[in-house]
Amino acid sequence: MLPATMNAIEIAKAGGPEVLKPTTRPVPQPAAGQVLIKVAYAGINRHDCGQRNRGFGPKGATDIPGLEVSGEVAAVGAGVTRWKAGEKVCALTNGGGYAQYCIALQEVTFPIPDGFDMKMAAGLPEALMTAWLNVFMLGRLKAGEWLLVHGGSSGVGGAAIKLARLIGANVIATVGNEAKCDYCLKIGAHAAINYREQDFVAEVEKITGGHGADVILDMAGTAYAKRNLQALAMDGRVMHLSSGDKNEYSVPLGMIMGKRAMVSGSQLRVSALPVKIEVVRQLNEQVWAHLGSKVTPVIDSILPLAQACDAHARMESSEHIGKILLKVSP
Repeated sequence: MLPATMNAIEIAKAGGPEVLKPTTRPVPQPAAGQVLIKVAYAGINRHDCGQRNRGFGPKGATDIPGLEVSGEVAAVGAGVTRWKAGEKVCALTNGGGYAQYCIALQEVTFPIPDGFDMKMAAGLPEALMTAWLNVFMLGRLKAGEWLLVHGGSSGVGGAAIKLARLIGANVIATVGNEAKCDYCLKIGAHAAINYREQDFVAEVEKITGGHGADVILDMAGTAYAKRNLQALAMDGRVMHLSSGDKNEYSVPLGMIMGKRAMVSGSQLRVSALPVKIEVVRQLNEQVWAHLGSKVTPVIDSILPLAQACDAHARMESSEHIGKILLKVSP
């Protein structure tokens, strides 16, 4: 029998990591097509920090942060045929992961891959789906092309590097120190650039023999808008995961037109369900068999649920390499 209440983390008000507070909430009940997961681990993502800074999430979503979890199916709603109570799963959620119980849609709930434990599985859904959607579905990266990943040591960045190598693409990563450069090279990048010491535009030109990057995965936003286009190959694609600061900037239309560039981006959380379902289908078809061998998440650190504020502080320090997790249940 399910308990009536659960431990969770709420955003007390808009602000820094200190506004994340332990709370007690009613255990949610799964509606039609939904799965209730008893959470073992929850992944920390930049989007969670953005929600905390704003003090709210998307309209209609739970105010509890957390976009990916691993755990055990506790109950299912009407019409759920893919899952049953007791099965071990990981899932993309629409928030609510920083809690002992969390709701997910059956279509974006995954089986735990062979050889994975709950910790590793919690680091899969958001990073894997974000990287696949932006680099391959929207960015159309192909074998032999050059991918430039800003933030290569992050969860999404690391996933993008490994997925690009899986299909036979070449990868350049930018990071902020030499330890992160070494990490990116270790997981498959052909080259790593310390952006604090090197000009990534000049380095990309040198590394690619003047060709430039065919696809750029950008997490810096406005700060790199012009320089990304300078580093881009003809007919290249720039995919934004963040708008960066809120200061307006001049869109370099002449550079976009001159390189026949496609500049786009996405937010996985607010993407329509059919888009998420297609991401899942493609991952199951092209990637799932390689999980645990060629594609494996790297865990930076694990903190207890009550220390979510410390997890956010580490995320925002940019000192982490790989995924930061919260341990929610034994």
